[in-house]
Amino acid sequence: EEVRRDKLVQTLRKYAIWIGLGVVSILGAATYFEWNRTQQIAKAETNGTALWQLLQEDDTAARAEAAAHLDLSPEAAPVVALQQAASAVETGDVESAVTALQALAANPDVGAPLQDVARLKLAAISDGVLDDAARLDLLEPMAVEGHALRPLALEQRALIRLGSDDIAGARADLSAIADDPLAPQTARVRADQVLTALGPAPDGQDG
Repeated sequence: EEVRRDKLVQTLRKYAIWIGLGVVSILGAATYFEWNRTQQIAKAETNGTALWQLLQEDDTAARAEAAAHLDLSPEAAPVVALQQAASAVETGDVESAVTALQALAANPDVGAPLQDVARLKLAAISDGVLDDAARLDLLEPMAVEGHALRPLALEQRALIRLGSDDIAGARADLSAIADDPLAPQTARVRADQVLTALGPAPDGQDG
């Protein structure tokens, strides 16, 4: 049972990292192109191309090099900061990534959507740097019904709970994803798969 649970935690951790990177790219690109429509066309075209290439670049060193040459507006800078934090994680510098994401999450000037992305990513990468209570607190505002990132927040919360042996809590989060018709199909499938692997809830537990 313990070995199976460890495998589940490892699987969810893998998903959480790639989900976080995907959210950064999608929301980051959307935020930038909203800014792009309101700025001078020539500069926007130049930076738009460079930032899009940055968001699509798989190589860590190439991303850092691209970021160094961007002439950023205040609106675009947080998107690049998110990407740089992701690059830091990939190179093993988790503490630097945590520091950068904490700064973004605490900065109201970047806007609520990017603050939430920073919190989600921070909760995903900070195992061993922040305690579980702090990571759960980061996710709490996004775990409420109606929030756009709720399925991802619940999935990350399930990971943290599995890691701390709160199987009932993890099962509740996964069931909420699986039963949510507005959740992405891929998230619902993952939740169902993990619930199946966990097996039926013991008598007296919901889920």
